[in-house]
Amino acid sequence: MESTPILSGYGVYGTANPGYAPIAEGNPAMFAPPVSDFQGPSAPPASMFDSVPGYEGTVAGGGGGYLPPPMPSYPAPQPQPGPAQSNWNIPSITEDTAREAFSQYASSKCCYSSAPVKDGVITNMEAFNTYRYRLETFIESRTTEWCQQPYNGQPVDAYTQSPPGPWDIHAKAPTFFQDDKQVIKVPNTSSVKNCHTCLGMGRTPCKECAGVGNKICWVCNGAGNRSSGDRCHHCQGRGRVNCSYCNGQGSRECETCKGKRQLLVFINLKVIWTNNLDDYIVEQSSGLHVVNLSKVSGQEMFRDAQYMVYPVMGFPDPNVVRAAERLVREHQAKFSQTSRILQQRQTIELIPITKESLGTTQALG
Repeated sequence: MESTPILSGYGVYGTANPGYAPIAEGNPAMFAPPVSDFQGPSAPPASMFDSVPGYEGTVAGGGGGYLPPPMPSYPAPQPQPGPAQSNWNIPSITEDTAREAFSQYASSKCCYSSAPVKDGVITNMEAFNTYRYRLETFIESRTTEWCQQPYNGQPVDAYTQSPPGPWDIHAKAPTFFQDDKQVIKVPNTSSVKNCHTCLGMGRTPCKECAGVGNKICWVCNGAGNRSSGDRCHHCQGRGRVNCSYCNGQGSRECETCKGKRQLLVFINLKVIWTNNLDDYIVEQSSGLHVVNLSKVSGQEMFRDAQYMVYPVMGFPDPNVVRAAERLVREHQAKFSQTSRILQQRQTIELIPITKESLGTTQALG
């Protein structure tokens, strides 16, 4: 039986063969159709996208990596030492504060008695104060990707003039030290291409019926008759039924172009603002592990925020000074390569730790 392609309808898949056509009254199924191997491209081919000056490494779906910022046209401001701190006042915890903390802790435990809080006598208080140094570096990173959407007559501006560079496009930064992102369509990069999924036809073969338009009758398994010999009423004795997924057409609207046959392709610029935080807690001999202190709030003793901070100097604990020097050096080397540093902030917090010795009062008789 001769099969002739029916592609003249621009969007109809299948062949003009009575065995493949949608089932109609008086049109019996003659044989089971072969399974279609058509899958369609899973991703747009690289040749689909134009070469745009300044965006040569851009790929579809992202993954091209972050774009390093250009060298500044003017010298960047140099880090300046933070505010002078002539007297680092290290407060000590009072007996009343220690007793209140002990009371709150005992109240939070269902099986703890409050008697030691009321009757106990604090005989000794030993301070194990420690410090948390924290450095935050707020950066702006930029990456690009080819994007696509069904073409509905949107403006096409590719080749009208050269597009601005990735770091020349204005983006409004959020408040410092708050993560955010913004997606901007790059001007002068939009063009129209045939859809790669449906090859510009607007429709793709139905996956449920392999592009045929009908399926084997599930009641009689394609025999046309029931086990009793009676004609199958589900398929009217034809052995096949119209595919309900595509309504017997053998094809469905292309999910990529939504039946428009063409795509508008363009470059999106993704601007990402990220606050990178590292901290260092000085080891102490109280027996408490540093990891248990990571979520403890402390008393802020020092704060310095500027474009690029200068490591803390003159702090009584040399461990804090060394940690500040190391983290500032690491942040500025790490983030300046692929991002633009917008602001840095460093703080020192006191985490008061006191070890109490508790005795009991003796009743006088």
